[in-house]
Amino acid sequence: MNALNTWLVIIGLTAVTVATRSFFLVLGDRIPLPLRVQHALRYAPACALVALVAPEVLLEQGQLSLTLGNLKLLAGALAIGVMLVSRSMIVTMAVGMAAFTALRLL
Repeated sequence: MNALNTWLVIIGLTAVTVATRSFFLVLGDRIPLPLRVQHALRYAPACALVALVAPEVLLEQGQLSLTLGNLKLLAGALAIGVMLVSRSMIVTMAVGMAAFTALRLL
């Protein structure tokens, strides 16, 4: 691919990104979303977080690993427990990382 094609791809992707991300800001209240869609969008951040974290925690070398040998899974389970009790994201991250580090060093 030559330089012109590279720049055209970059400009095209930038235009698509700006258009899709600014759609809701520009149109705002002119096009109201149905109530059902609004409720569904409330779960989007949680779904995105799970999509990022789950493969890292549940997979080892590309294979599903639900054993006690999976240190990330153990630390993640502890972090979930801490989150349910404390409702503090900072405490959850600190406990999860400390647990993973301690398990790795043992």
